[in-house]
Amino acid sequence: MPRSSARPLLLVDGYNIIGLWSKLKTKRDFDGLEASRRELIESLINYSAFEGLDTLVVFDAHSRHEPICTEVISKSLSVCYTDFGQTADTYIEKTCATFRRNLGSLHRRLIVATSDRAQQQTVLGYGAEWMSALQFVQAIEATERRCRSKQKTRNQPSSRFLVSGLDAEAQQRLAQLRRGL
Repeated sequence: MPRSSARPLLLVDGYNIIGLWSKLKTKRDFDGLEASRRELIESLINYSAFEGLDTLVVFDAHSRHEPICTEVISKSLSVCYTDFGQTADTYIEKTCATFRRNLGSLHRRLIVATSDRAQQQTVLGYGAEWMSALQFVQAIEATERRCRSKQKTRNQPSSRFLVSGLDAEAQQRLAQLRRGL
C-alpha cells in the first residue's frame, strides 16, 4: 500500500512507558505519578515535533471518576485520560480497530508504543506497527541527543576567534573601533 504524506499517528501507553523507562520510574517513585506524567509529556512534545508525528499518549482513568478527557498539549501532541473503568489497552485497541476500518481512506501509519505482550498481538492484528517500550525510549533519547547536538552546533562560533561569534553589526562596529573611526 502506498504511503501518503499524512503524518504517522503514534499511540503511547503512558503508564506502561513510565513503568519501564528508568528515569520516569524513578521520578514516579520519588516525586509521584503526576511528576512522571509531566516529564513523559515534555519528552513527547519534543519527540513528536522533531520526528513529524501526531502523538496521543493514553493514560488509564486510574481511579478517577470522571468521563474520558483529551487535552491538546501542542500541535503534535494530545493526552487522553480514559473513561472511568476503561483501560489504556482498551482505548488503544478501539483506536486500532477504527484505524483498520478507515485504512483504505487514510493511507496513514499507526504506531503503538507499549511492552504489553497481549497488546502487541492485538495491535499487529489490526495492521498497526508496534514498538516496545525499550525501543521507544531509545528512539526518544536518540532524538533528544540529535536536538542537543543541533542546538550546540548552532550556538558554536565557526572559528576559534571570539569575534566570529558576534553578529555582523557588532563585527562591523568592532572593525570601526580598530580603525579609529
